[in-house]
Amino acid sequence: MRILLIEDDPQLGRATQLGLDQAGYAVDWVQSAEAAETSIKMHHYQCLLLDLGLPGQDGMSLLKKCRAAGFEEPILILTARDQVPDRVMGLDSGADDFIVKPYDLDELAARIRSVRRRLAGRSREILSHKGIELDTAARQVRLHGDLVSLTTREFNILQILFEHLGQIMTRDQLEQALYSWGDEIESNTIQVHIHHLRKKLGKELIRTMHAVGYVIDKE
Repeated sequence: MRILLIEDDPQLGRATQLGLDQAGYAVDWVQSAEAAETSIKMHHYQCLLLDLGLPGQDGMSLLKKCRAAGFEEPILILTARDQVPDRVMGLDSGADDFIVKPYDLDELAARIRSVRRRLAGRSREILSHKGIELDTAARQVRLHGDLVSLTTREFNILQILFEHLGQIMTRDQLEQALYSWGDEIESNTIQVHIHHLRKKLGKELIRTMHAVGYVIDKE
């Protein structure tokens, strides 16, 4: 999952970016609402983490702009403001969650998973298909009950394809979701990861749609 973190505190921003990166997320980090607006126009993000006390345009204004423009992905507010009216305003303006600083990174990751799970209409973190169980919280995969070791990228690709069963995901869509700024992407990187997934989970699991992308069939 690719996340945009909008936080003007350098120390907190860097720590959050590193912590979520270690949890398997691709995180782009900006320090102003203006930079966030530019990034949202250029990239597709599956989640925004939004500080309210930003320089210039504040986070609440950015939140309202995003929702008015049709941005439908989760937006979680991260703020030092802990008064009830602030929470009510944020939630009523379109935020999916309101997290008061200082926050624990494990809890933040859990809240991101929870919001994504609710929006997908799922009640738990286990995705099951064709004898494969994918635990998005523990980041573990089992094939017919046996634990299968996957790299971070392999796990993320499998999760994306599981969450979009029957839908063709293009290479560009996968790259957009997997890589943040500064990551080096070779032309055959996705192909290599798909090859490894097939070796570990079965060559028939993921179909290649020539010149289009990849899909895991529902049936």
